[in-house]
Amino acid sequence: MTTDTTQTAATRPATGVGKATLDVVLRLGGLFLAVILVALIFIFINPNFANPVLGVSVLRAMSSVAIMALGLTLVIVVGEIDLSFGAMYGLAANTLAVVWIVMGVSVYLAIPIAIGVGVLVGLFNGLMVTSFKIPSFIVTLGSYNLLYGLSLWITNTSTFNPNYPPPDAEMPQGELDFFIGLTQSIGQYRLSIEVFWMLGIAVVVGFLLHRSLFGFRLMAIGGNPEAGKLARLPVKRYKVTAFILCSVLAAIAGILDFSFIQTSQPDIGLSQTFPVFAAVIIGGASLSGGKGTVIGTLGGALLLAELQIGLALLSPGPHVQQIFLGAVTIGAVSLDLFLTSLRKRRAA
Repeated sequence: MTTDTTQTAATRPATGVGKATLDVVLRLGGLFLAVILVALIFIFINPNFANPVLGVSVLRAMSSVAIMALGLTLVIVVGEIDLSFGAMYGLAANTLAVVWIVMGVSVYLAIPIAIGVGVLVGLFNGLMVTSFKIPSFIVTLGSYNLLYGLSLWITNTSTFNPNYPPPDAEMPQGELDFFIGLTQSIGQYRLSIEVFWMLGIAVVVGFLLHRSLFGFRLMAIGGNPEAGKLARLPVKRYKVTAFILCSVLAAIAGILDFSFIQTSQPDIGLSQTFPVFAAVIIGGASLSGGKGTVIGTLGGALLLAELQIGLALLSPGPHVQQIFLGAVTIGAVSLDLFLTSLRKRRAA
């Protein structure tokens, strides 16, 4: 009887906002209040922060972090962790550079190849965790170094720019225009199209996580793995899928940033690990699994982008930005632990 009841509950799709708990609502409200307050503080200190051009810069700065953070949110929701996305970001960009610029493969084929590498990496991580029962922290930490080593190998530690291909390489102008056009700036304030890629991906991930059976089961598995097994949910398949989506989104972010910056280098993406984690945790995802929202992740990425652009405008030095980032992340984790403890006490 217990198994049947659990199975019925675990296979019913979520109803979205109506199922949100009070602490999640308060967390999101506090997050976006913080976003507004931080903006007002920077405007008070330097009125130039109110310039729409800087607002566009904030959106651009958050876009690649948010895309990777959305993928990481899926992994954390299912109760696992992925440390390899930063290296995957770089490997995708470098794979595209080598296959397209050096090997001469059409960019229309090189991009799917680079994304395909993301699929393989996610599949590898997922299978190592689910089939060999190795903790995801260990697997993806190893993958981080493995992927970085592959980037160094395939690039021979070289930097690539499609505008300046090797002397013996041909770069069709149509392919170059297409690639640059993926993130070209439009409108009066030069808003990068990468922002629209971010919003489109957020809509898709939001539907998967909050409006589909897949998302509901992902939450159920992360929140209570044993109940998921009792309900005969395909736990292994869902976890592998989450790892694949995380790696694919990291690959897409790497390709889009390569298009925007137009330069790829072996260590690109390695500095993204902490900001992406911070965005997810600040956004309200729980490291214990079973909790996370797309809106929260976007809010976390927005807050970090505000701090990045605002502090750069004030020019207090790079150490201050790192101190702020660390302090905000510790505060977010502390809040998560407090809310989790409070929820357990209420349940008891």
